[in-house]
This record gives sequence, C-alpha cells and structure tokens, in this order.
Amino acid sequence: MDLFFKYLQYEKRYSPHTLTSYHTDLGQFAEYLKEVYQLTDPAEADHAIIRSWILSLVQKHLEARSINRKIACLRSYYKFLLAQQRISVNPMLRIRPPKASKKLPGFVLEEPFNNLLDSFTFEDNFEGHRDKLILEFLYGTGMRLSELLGIEHPDIDLHARTVRVLGKGNKERIIPINDSLYFSLETYLAAKKTLNADNNSQKLLVTTKARPLYPKFVYRVVKKYIGMITTSEHSSPHVLRHSFATHLLNKGADLNAIKDLLGHASLAATQVYTHNSIDKLKSIFEKAHPKA
Repeated sequence: MDLFFKYLQYEKRYSPHTLTSYHTDLGQFAEYLKEVYQLTDPAEADHAIIRSWILSLVQKHLEARSINRKIACLRSYYKFLLAQQRISVNPMLRIRPPKASKKLPGFVLEEPFNNLLDSFTFEDNFEGHRDKLILEFLYGTGMRLSELLGIEHPDIDLHARTVRVLGKGNKERIIPINDSLYFSLETYLAAKKTLNADNNSQKLLVTTKARPLYPKFVYRVVKKYIGMITTSEHSSPHVLRHSFATHLLNKGADLNAIKDLLGHASLAATQVYTHNSIDKLKSIFEKAHPKA
C-alpha cells in the first residue's frame, strides 16, 4: 500500500485531498476484509468479495458519489497491483459503479453578494482587509480553496494584474485580477506590512500572527459573511467558485473560457453550470419570444 500511495503522489500527482480520501477508502476496505473474510492482504480479494463490500456500502445508504469514489480507489489499486505483477487477474473488471444522481452546484445570488462586497463596511484593520480579500479572491477568480491557500507573493503580478495558481495535478494556470480584487489586494498588502516582520512565510494569506491560513479558517470567514445575505446551507468556499462560474455563464461568457479559468481538465466538468442557468434562459425566453 505504501508503494501504491507513493505512486499516486509522485507519478500520478494526485492532490493531497484525494490521497487522504484514498487512504481512508483503502483502510476501510482492508478492515472489511479482515472482519468478514479474515483476509489480511487486499491482493487476495476476488470479484465476489469486492462486490460484497460495495453492496454493504449500499445497504448502509452511503451516497452513490462516495461509493463511486471508493470504487475508483480500488480500480487504481488493483490496476497498480496488476502492473506490479502482484496479481494475475484484475478483480475490478466487472465491477459497475452505482448511478449517481446529478447534484447541481449551489451558488449565491449575484446582486446580494455584490452588494455585500461593495457596500458592507469591513473593519478597517488587517483582519477586515484579509476577510474581504478572501471573498474577493474566491468569487473574483473561481479558484479552489487549496489554490487560494497555496498563493505566495511571487505568484501575484500587480503590474499585469494576474495571479498564478497551482491546480489539480500540479497544473499551473494564470487568472486575471479584476479591479475590485486589485484594490482589495493593494489594501491588504499594505496592512500585512504591519505584522511581524520576522516571519519568513511567503504565503499571501496569513493570520494576525503572520502564520499561513488553513482551510477551517477560510470556511469560518466565508460562512460568516454569506450568512449575512442568505439563510441557505450553501456557505462553503466552493460555493463562491460555483457562483463565479454561474454568474459568468449568465452574463454570456464562453463555456470554454470558464473551463480554462476554473482549471477543469474537460468541458464535461464545466457543463454542469449550464443547468444553473436554465432559469436565466427561461426569463430571457419569456421576455423575448412572441409566443411566450
């Protein structure tokens, strides 16, 4: 298993989040084999045993998306064992994943959120400027939380008004910085200079003790401010990424351009946002079509 995870990390370049999930999935599978079949080596599991584990997950009412991720983990694992000649037959060949219902990404409404950014009085101190910058970055660029936390000072080009981010699979992309984000960034950088100058961290976003921010911190910030404009349960950093894409599409942006901005590997991943825009299309149709 150690060799497998090193292979995923260094050769396949899987994200830390995916590696953590696969560690959990493979660990749960190993526990099941030991408890139910008294097997200590997953390489000894056959098609029937693997299928029984998947059925047990279905009976526990686990979401299809979660089950499919575990199946993807096992596919990668047994494909690796086959390449390493640890097994002669891949037991995953006839395993079929359950069909997952399409879950549309949640998003915040354009007008209330922009009113929050433009009209709300954030505290005139380092914390206030940092909180606003977090919101501006997530909504203004559509980047992922991990990408936001990974930004370092050399990644920012104020002259060109761009930011360089490292996405999934260590793929680098350049995202333009809009005017609102640019001014928030300038204000934040000025406030950051008042912090502990002895800290050598190159990370852009830091705490008041000049230490790099962490995921839960950003979650709390986003939840705090989104809670001011909606009672919806959609209040995670990823919701602002969804909002970025949905609002761009509503304004007529090209789907391929949105794909590149989001850092999606294929257009299929971006097309989910077209479903969120159907209400906008209906509204245009009702106003414009003579038979509407």
